[in-house]
Amino acid sequence: MQQAFYRERIQSRFGIEVVTPEQEEQELIHDVIFDELVHGTVSDDSRDRFLSIIDRLARRGARGVILGCTEIGMLVQPTDTHIALYDTSVLHVEAALDKALND
Repeated sequence: MQQAFYRERIQSRFGIEVVTPEQEEQELIHDVIFDELVHGTVSDDSRDRFLSIIDRLARRGARGVILGCTEIGMLVQPTDTHIALYDTSVLHVEAALDKALND
């Protein structure tokens, strides 16, 4: 999420302004992914912290959140928040199935 090519590609292709979490929030996200989720640990405390980050992003103007790591969907579900979530794992599977079934 820190690399300019993500923001630039999304903005130039789709005209969408990208809002990213603050540095300390990015560090928390990293820690939860690598210290908990990759080991199968899903905690309510981490879920609440992620939802707080999502709420802050929404207050900054975000209308959707990309869950750009395969493990985040274990922690946060669309029913947990009012903002649209885009789970890249689900999106990739749906695209692969569509291609496989329609080619």
